[in-house]
This record gives sequence, structure tokens and C-alpha cells, in this order.
Amino acid sequence: METKLQQEIKNVLKVFPEYWNEDTLLKNKLIEDIRSYNKEIIEALLSNHLIKETYALQLPSGTIFKVEDFISMLRFKNYWDNSFTKYTNEIGLTSENKFLKYNTDVILDFPHKDGILEGGMSREEKGKREIYYHSVIAKEEIDTLLSPKALTNIKKYNKEGEHEVTYIDDTDNLIVKGNNLLALYSLKKRYANKVKLIYIDPPYNTGNDSFKYNDRFNHSTWLTFMKNRLEVAKDFLSNDGVIFIQIDDKELHYLKVLCDEVFGRTNFLNTMVVKTSDPSGHKVVNPSPYSQTEYLLMYAKDKSKYKYEIKYVEAEYDTAYNKYIVNYTEGFENWEVVSLSEFIAKKEGYGNVREAKINLGETVFVQLVADFALDNKESVYQSTAISKDAGKEIIQVKNESKENKGIVYHIPRKDYEDIYILNGRQMYFYSSKVKEIYGEQVPAKPLTNLWADIPYNGLSKEGGVSLKNGKKPEKLLHRIIEISTEKNDIVMDFFLGSGTTAAVAHKMERQFIGIEQLFYGENDSVTRLKNVIKGDSNSISKIENWQGGGSFIYAELYSLNEEFLYLIQSSQNKEELEDALEEIKNRAYLNFKVQLEKAIYDNSIFSELSLEEQKEVLIQVLDMNQLYLNYSEIEDSQYDISDSVKAFNHSFYQKEGGKNE
Repeated sequence: METKLQQEIKNVLKVFPEYWNEDTLLKNKLIEDIRSYNKEIIEALLSNHLIKETYALQLPSGTIFKVEDFISMLRFKNYWDNSFTKYTNEIGLTSENKFLKYNTDVILDFPHKDGILEGGMSREEKGKREIYYHSVIAKEEIDTLLSPKALTNIKKYNKEGEHEVTYIDDTDNLIVKGNNLLALYSLKKRYANKVKLIYIDPPYNTGNDSFKYNDRFNHSTWLTFMKNRLEVAKDFLSNDGVIFIQIDDKELHYLKVLCDEVFGRTNFLNTMVVKTSDPSGHKVVNPSPYSQTEYLLMYAKDKSKYKYEIKYVEAEYDTAYNKYIVNYTEGFENWEVVSLSEFIAKKEGYGNVREAKINLGETVFVQLVADFALDNKESVYQSTAISKDAGKEIIQVKNESKENKGIVYHIPRKDYEDIYILNGRQMYFYSSKVKEIYGEQVPAKPLTNLWADIPYNGLSKEGGVSLKNGKKPEKLLHRIIEISTEKNDIVMDFFLGSGTTAAVAHKMERQFIGIEQLFYGENDSVTRLKNVIKGDSNSISKIENWQGGGSFIYAELYSLNEEFLYLIQSSQNKEELEDALEEIKNRAYLNFKVQLEKAIYDNSIFSELSLEEQKEVLIQVLDMNQLYLNYSEIEDSQYDISDSVKAFNHSFYQKEGGKNE
């Protein structure tokens, strides 16, 4: 039964709705504000006579609020909790339990930036409440969590099919299935400082994507989740390497600040704006202007070592290039210049441009002009004004040209294109606008950070797989890889999804490393890469003249508690959860703080919890440091690991017995 003091405190706190979630007190937020000496809440508490008498010290010079005494009361009196929290406190699962105050293995109540978020969901639609490992206080837990994991279910795929493999070469492509944070730490020693490009398309934290962390710190949780992965990702990049992170506007600006911290603000290169859709149908019903873009944050590991060669993209015909030299081959002294549009109109049998447009249609006529300009790019030009800063010789020729209308002046240059001036204006030839792109001569312009030319529609069958959320076009990855790498460079994607990054890298003769933990069934990256090896004709295959071939190795992190985590998450009702509980009881690795019999079977409160609350309890009962088997335990006979799997692991980790030793 509540005491009068307890009731008085609750009455004061009820005035502050920001400290409540329905009937549950948000103790962490309240404690944070009290420790920050929030005047409003402290004055409200001390205005109550009974609270002041209990938690204040009256001195001649004033009143001192006993902050730590009040906070201890909040932390360790379970009458502030709902039935679920009281239950988890009782069985020792949260740091709200007083006995844990004296335990050195402190688990944070909320995701500080110096925490580790394992991020262990197996299905996109399944959320998970996770343990946060503190990077200082519980260092031994961090070391165990992030130590290299054993690999299993290892296969090599090529055109001939699937093969057993006992070693890995430095040039092998690799796909790893399992938790991406733990996989990154497992791959780190082998691939540190070797990856030229990392591209990731992480969950955007929109509420509709795979970042379904059902807590009150969703935004902070997402930033912790990203920080953990970006910090280790940086170690993979070569000194001249770059990373691209695709995101929408919900977390863009926060992610930019986080990346400034991880990679260094001076290593920021650009933000690409990618057009991903057009407003249509119900999508246009929006409380603000319609969003049709996503963003690519681009960072270098060391900006001074990253070298960018100007890239060009196809452009429309520029109608400013509307002068044509009919006798270009006769030498500039005799050039005869006419209007290109008038020339095409007469060439097509019409008296003037207006007549040609009326009879042919404006679109057709413009296309005729554009095609002719492309075929005659050396003799089509536009005239432009000459700047006052152009240089003494050019200004002198410009002035002379004005006095001698119709005469072309030529200024030869050794290291640059020659200059031609007519009637006081410089002649810029269309040939300077034409580049070879994917084997074709096309009008082009330098690539900018506005990417509106990559089609996002029609992706459902690209690569022979489908992905409900987030599938990216091959042409997008083609551009990213093209501007960042050369043949045989290593490309990494640790949110691999349906495998677009790996597929494009393979077709472009780059080595790839992919990591994916979510389950996509027949639409996963392995299916896609098998199609690529067979010679799929999708998207960029024509550009790269892709005929198939090559190979990749597939491996999985050796699962221990991960399989039980999946059993819990996939249970549809309490009966299925009971079956999962029997498996957990007999085979799982449990949290040492919990006595399962007491927590589950001897406690009537457990049966009264909802299905989701029971799932949450069982997830916390599992030892999160035993999700996967550590490589250091691979020789333990209890796991019955085959010699071929051991041999591959030794090769991968370059230990004794491996080919790479």
C-alpha cells in the first residue's frame, strides 16, 4: 500500500505529463532533469511540505535538495513500475533491481553514445528490445560480444554450381549471413585498410522500415546503432577509400553530425541528392511539399588522399549550339556560318523553321537538329561573350574581330584547345560537349551532386529478386562504384539486402564483401549472385557487356542463441512460445543473473504477461554474448564441428592449419 509520501510525490509529478507514459513513470528522464537542476521540477517538489521535510536539508543560508537520496528512491522503489517492470526487476533482468547496483557488470538503462547496440533482428517485421553494453564499465562483455565468430555452412558458388570449400583466397568474393556488427568485427583483421568503397543503405528509422526498436529512445537508439557500425566500418577503408550512406531526410542531418564525429568533418566530400519518385495519386496528399528525394552522404577516410576524376553523364541537346559551319573542312579562313535550325529546315524541304515545326512537329524537328549536331559536332558551335579577364592577347583579338565582321580569328594554344573568335565572340564547338559514355558518343555534362537521371521505377524484377522496402537500382550503384573505384578494388556493403551492391560490383569486375542478417528467403543476395554468375541480362549488364562467370563464397556466423532468438520472435501465440521455452530450457545459453525455473515456472506473474511481454522476458533471459560461437572455441568437441569447417575458419582467420598462414 502506498504511503502518504509516495502519494504526495505522485501528485506533484502528475502535473508534468512529459514524465509519464500512460501509468508508467519515465524515471530516466526525470532523473536526468533533476541531476541537471531543472528549476521547475525541483521547485514543484520542494513546494510540497512533506517532500521538502523528507528530501531537503534546511540551513540558515538556504535549502539543499537531497538529490541523490531522491534519485535512489526513484530507482529502487518498485512501486513506480507497472506489472511487467516489477516482474523483470524481481527476476534480476534490469538495472532497476537494487542488487544490481553492486554488480560490476552494469547495463545501461538507455542508449548513451558510448554504448554498444548489437542490433540482432532476424526478420524485418520483428522488433527487439536489446541490452546495451557499456564500452568502459563492462569491457569484458564488449570483448566477448565483439570477438571473432566461427563461420559455418560454407559454400562456394560458380557457373558449375555449389561446392564445398576449405580455404579462402585474398581475391575471393564473400557474403556473410549474420549480425552485421559482429560480422564486421569478425572480418576486421582480414580486411582492415583494404576496402576502397563502402556503400550502405541502412534502415532509415521512419517507423515503417526494419529499424523497429520499441523503446522510448528510438532516435537515440538509431544513432547508437549507426555509430557502432560506422566506427568499425572506418577501419576497413583504405587510406584513399570512401563511404556512401543512403538516407532520407528524417535522420539525414543527425547522421551528418554523427559522421563528422566518426570520419572527421574535414573528410566530408559531398551530399548527393537522388530523385527517387514522382508525385502521383494519393502520394501528393501531404502536409508539406511532396518529398521525392533521398540523400547520399559521401565521406573519405582521408580527403587528402582521395582522388576524383571528373565523370560525365548524358545530357539533353543544348539548343544554344545553333551555328553550323557548312564548309568546315576548307579551313577557318573560308568558313561559311549559317543557322543550324534554318539549315535543317531547308534540308528537310521547308522554307523556314516555323514551317518545318508545323509540319514535322516541334519535338521531331528538335530531335533532327540534335541528331545532326551530334553527327557534326566538330562544325556546330555556339558563340559566347568574352570576359574582360580573358587575357591581353584574347582581348586584343576580340577588339580586332569586332572591326572586321565575318572574319574568323584563330589563336593556337599549346596545352589547351585552340581559340576561334568571330565578330568579337568566342566560338565554342559542340564537340566539347560530347563524350563517350558506355561506348556511345552522347551530349554530356559533368556529374554534379544532383542525381535526377537514375530511374527508380520498374525495379521489382531487377536481378531476379524482389524486395518490398528499399531495393536500389543497379544504375545507382554503378555510378557510385564507377566514381570511387577501379577494377579489382574491394567494395563492401554490410546492409546487403537483396544484393544490388554485390551484383553490380561483380559485373564491374570489383571484389565484393557483403553482410546481411535479415531473412529474405528466395529473394536474398545469394539467389541474385547466382543469377549474376549465370549471366543475367538485367540493367547494367548491357553497359558492362556482362556474360556471366566468376564466383563467391557464402558463410554464416555459427549460431548459438541466435536460433532461439528467432524461435521467440516468430512465435505467434503463447502455445508456440511454450514450445520455444522448452527448447531454450534444454539447449540455450542463459543469462547468469536469472534462474529460469524461478523466473518462469515458479512465478505466476509470468503467465499473466501479454505475449509480447513474455517474448521480451525470454529474449532478456538469453545470454546475448552467446548469440554466436566464438572462433576461439571452434576446437571444443561439444560443438562437433567438421574438419572442413575448421579448415576454412583457420584459413579465414589466417591461423595455424590454414592455407594463408
